[in-house]
Amino acid sequence: MMCKLLSFVLALGGAVGMWVWTLWPSTAHASCGSVSCFVVIGSQQQVPMRGLLTVNVIYNYTPMEAPPGEGGRIPFANQGAKTLTLANLNVNSIETTTRTATLDLNYGLTERLGIEVTIPYKHVEANAQIGGLTPVPYNERGLGDIRATLKYNVLPTLRSMVVLGVGVDFPTGSYGRFAQGSTLAESTLQIGRGNFGVVPMVYQTYELIPHRVNQFALASYRHTFKNSDGYQFGDEANVGLGVNVVPLEQTPWLRLTQQFNFRWTQNDAMDAALFQFNPATGSSILLDPTVKFRSVPTTGSTYLAYSPGIMLNLFNFASAYFIAQIPIHRDFNGNLEQQISYIFGVTKSFQLFGGSS
Repeated sequence: MMCKLLSFVLALGGAVGMWVWTLWPSTAHASCGSVSCFVVIGSQQQVPMRGLLTVNVIYNYTPMEAPPGEGGRIPFANQGAKTLTLANLNVNSIETTTRTATLDLNYGLTERLGIEVTIPYKHVEANAQIGGLTPVPYNERGLGDIRATLKYNVLPTLRSMVVLGVGVDFPTGSYGRFAQGSTLAESTLQIGRGNFGVVPMVYQTYELIPHRVNQFALASYRHTFKNSDGYQFGDEANVGLGVNVVPLEQTPWLRLTQQFNFRWTQNDAMDAALFQFNPATGSSILLDPTVKFRSVPTTGSTYLAYSPGIMLNLFNFASAYFIAQIPIHRDFNGNLEQQISYIFGVTKSFQLFGGSS
């Protein structure tokens, strides 16, 4: 039974992922970094009942562009050669697009203890400046870093839930992709981060009006360790707050979600010597030959978004949701800024033990 169920889940994930993939344009241009659309989806963060497997198939579409009227301050961060070259480049015509199809498996081990496994498949397209003024086309896709999270419901009641969890990011995503020849693509364009990460989280929800209005909140923090190339992705803190509303008693199959999402990301850092790029000659001037742990100046960001969406019950077979993430405040240190992002997903639960689906 388990083998058949897993086969069905994987087939469902692949089919929905490939279907959604075709809904978006196949061409895009990118440079210097990629981020993800992040929203709170209760079926992910909650602890299911014992023996219940909740499957989410999720698609994220996240474009990034240069700030209006700004050229940008994009450095050349070459983790392979261990060099960080400061530069001030015109990136007005450059965009970046990251697409992620995710299979999320959330299983209740007991009535209060659960485990969640998140398997992302990433697609990054780029015109990236790799140590020079001429952008280099870059297009890569593959399995990203898998996350496993152990969660415990510390306050279960009929109307509320408080869940504490600790996740581990496994370095399953490729971190050795080349942009051209023997030059590695910059770290932020790689499919994976190249080392393990730790992600503590807390999730809370409360039904303000039973079966009509529920409030929820989520806070998480990610720390990724320095990888073998001497590059360390900056820590990331996420906070989400919102409500789900059933607008009419006659439409229990329809829910509206309204949420605000805040993300703070620390600057990346890397072991590197320091250079200054001279655009007049196309060469670099050595400022400090010492290879040491240095902050990458145009990484790190502060981002606040408003995320409205709808959730539909599909004939009591599954549920679907569509959420847009609209920027309210953005500070990306002169780098490309996240634009309006979208998330589409389907949720289906299976009772593996103690009942039928």
